[in-house]
Amino acid sequence: MKIICIGQNYTDHIKELDSKQQEDPVIFLKPDTSILLKNQPFFIPDFSDEIHHEIELIVKINKVGKYIEEKFAHKYFDQISVGIDFTARDIQKKLKENGMPWEVSKAFDGSAVVGKWISKSDFDLNKIDFSLTVNDQIKQVGNSCNMIHSIEKIISYVSQFFTLKIGDIIFTGTPAGVAKVCENDKLKGFIQKQQLLDIKIK
Repeated sequence: MKIICIGQNYTDHIKELDSKQQEDPVIFLKPDTSILLKNQPFFIPDFSDEIHHEIELIVKINKVGKYIEEKFAHKYFDQISVGIDFTARDIQKKLKENGMPWEVSKAFDGSAVVGKWISKSDFDLNKIDFSLTVNDQIKQVGNSCNMIHSIEKIISYVSQFFTLKIGDIIFTGTPAGVAKVCENDKLKGFIQKQQLLDIKIK
């Protein structure tokens, strides 16, 4: 099972990081050990002083695919949710400054939170509202209509390089509002008004 993540997929997030928009989707991977076990808190690792939350729409692949045409990409997933891509921003900044890969800052143990899966059939995939609250205060709000690269485009593009397999998860990018998490914070993730994840920071 692979966790495939898309970076810089919302213009407002690119601006808040003072980054530069790329023509193609930015891809990085997380190992299966990055998935936070269900009902477990997220423990802030000793190696970072600046762990940021990044709420994202996520999809689960339901059949094997390679070189998938964008017009057929909708057939390769039937469940969606929200996930959190925890990022060691201090480490990522140093890595980027030195032209190094991001994995150490993005793929560490417990860095991927996966919410409860729900059917995509109840939603217009081009107009999905999602959000994150921290201590019941709204911190991130996004809508799939603001994606630079749509879910279908992402699946098609990724499948050029990686064979997609059943159970693979794709994180589709985060909107603006990323911020540092602190001990005892409580994070909740939503699609529309439906709560799909709830974790505590230790």
